[in-house]
Amino acid sequence: MLATERGVIETGAPIPTWFGVGGAADALARPASPDHLRLLLAEHPIVRMLGDGANLLVDDSGVDGLVISAERMRRVGAPERLRNSDDVIIAAEAGASLPRLINDCVRDGLAGLESLGGIPASVGGAVMMNAGGAFGQIADAVERVHALTREGAERTIERGDIGFGYRRSGLEGLVIAAVDLRLRPADPSALRERHLEVMRYKKNSQPMAERSAGCFWKNPDAPEGWGGPRSPDGARVSAGWLIDRAGLKGLRAGAASVSPVHANFVVTEAGATAGDVLSLMRQVRSRVAEAFGIALIPEVAIWRRGEFDPARNGGAAL
Repeated sequence: MLATERGVIETGAPIPTWFGVGGAADALARPASPDHLRLLLAEHPIVRMLGDGANLLVDDSGVDGLVISAERMRRVGAPERLRNSDDVIIAAEAGASLPRLINDCVRDGLAGLESLGGIPASVGGAVMMNAGGAFGQIADAVERVHALTREGAERTIERGDIGFGYRRSGLEGLVIAAVDLRLRPADPSALRERHLEVMRYKKNSQPMAERSAGCFWKNPDAPEGWGGPRSPDGARVSAGWLIDRAGLKGLRAGAASVSPVHANFVVTEAGATAGDVLSLMRQVRSRVAEAFGIALIPEVAIWRRGEFDPARNGGAAL
């Protein structure tokens, strides 16, 4: 553990993930504010940002460089009403818990996030990947993003300049410090019922109680001439459907397996390693490609020692 003027930097620090597997960070810092974050970025050439660890797989050998945890940057401002509108802006730091924020907004009668119930993420992580599902995406509520370059320079990006798309934001290569969310007043009881409806659906169709990272693969673009089922917009194919039809539910590698409840979930048991998950990923991708000629792309970020791509926010290729 090293004490610096920027705070404590831990060495050999465990990296908490929802998979519960993987190695440690050579160095890990927990800045308490965007200012501290900016100083750390300016001083360290290799930085990986850690939110809630919900959408992350860390290799068993751990990672080099500096891991910056946003867990202390969790402040959420009071709603501020917009001029000439009933809408409000809520400013949330990158490390704020999305599930907790959703619950608070539902309780306070602020609509715009309730359809994202059940998504495990920090606000910064959710915006970076444009987290969402069958009921909506976080891009729909983003007004602006306060970000930093990898060198620590400040940038504010308005909604119209953010390149949101399916599971992408166009903010890759930047570090999100805070997000302004635009919400609208609504009946709390109606919001509560909508939120409960979303959560019931997910509990009935996903392995919510097991160790997983949520949906593991992005839904791929539908190839030309595709005759199978498509997403509601007609652009994509369900990754879970492909994996299920390839007969891969229950497929195992060590103590990792494809969930028998939902084929787009990889779950881990006691004794699992990141190597188990990676082996299973490669088997699934190979067999889906063999069966359908479609290449699956992970939704989960992979961190591996010696592989750092700022365009993937420090992630590595499978």
